[in-house]
Amino acid sequence: MAQTIRRGAKTVRRQARSQGTKTKVRKARAQTNSLVDALMRVLPFTEEQLHKFFLAAILGVLLLGAWLVASLAGLPELAGRQFALYAADAGYEVRRVEVHGAERMNKLKVYERVLGEQDRAMPLVDLDALRDSLMELNWVGDARVSRQLPDTIVVDIVEREPHAVLEKPDRLMLIDATGHELEPISRQDAKGMLLIAGPSAQQQVEALAKLLDAAPALKPQVAKAEWVGNRRWNLTFKTGQALALPQGEQKAATALMSFARLDGVNRLLGGKVVAFDMRTPERIYMRVPGRAQEELKTKEEGS
Repeated sequence: MAQTIRRGAKTVRRQARSQGTKTKVRKARAQTNSLVDALMRVLPFTEEQLHKFFLAAILGVLLLGAWLVASLAGLPELAGRQFALYAADAGYEVRRVEVHGAERMNKLKVYERVLGEQDRAMPLVDLDALRDSLMELNWVGDARVSRQLPDTIVVDIVEREPHAVLEKPDRLMLIDATGHELEPISRQDAKGMLLIAGPSAQQQVEALAKLLDAAPALKPQVAKAEWVGNRRWNLTFKTGQALALPQGEQKAATALMSFARLDGVNRLLGGKVVAFDMRTPERIYMRVPGRAQEELKTKEEGS
């Protein structure tokens, strides 16, 4: 009987080789899956997080490609706009704002500046301009603005520290240690805080702090400091007693330290003297209520 042999039919060797190739492919896939599973167990990411990461990476490659094409065509601005549109379509636009570090100030003032960026594509948000806007707020000493992809703007505020109360002709102002005005304050809320008064006193706040640091034992006892004649300080203590200091930073510091030593020995604060005058070098003048009348009466009786 004659046999019919088909052309193109696989020989036994070719079938065996093909079967071996399929087996190798299955083994390679199994090893790859095992490796991926092992990595998933080791890495601190969930499968969903990795999926988002790879999706973001693919999107980044596509956006980079679009930008390169537009740039090569001589259209960098169009490339940026196209980049922003792709990002917005992918969910990379401002939907949330987080503010950290604003404890004393009104957070609404921060949100007012930042919420103007809401629904804007993330690449179009000008972080430097936004920071400059926040630095205009009285309480903001420093600010950092950053993107938290895909949809959040994060604002970290460094607040100024309240230091004293500045007495102005029409109101009281809370100020920091540099004299920078923070906000108006009521007289009731200002109780217990250092009150600074006098024309141009706001420019002398740092110098006053340095002066008071020369006598740390007296510093907590000072209730008010008045800048007189744009040249020297009068201090009023919590006891209601006043101290007139001489002109000049060094002379004033020396006089204040001398007064601190005298108070330590003789307990001047809380005594009968209502005013001390140390403007004359090496001398201290003290005023006691009624002393002049007593001396006059004594002279009259003696005559």
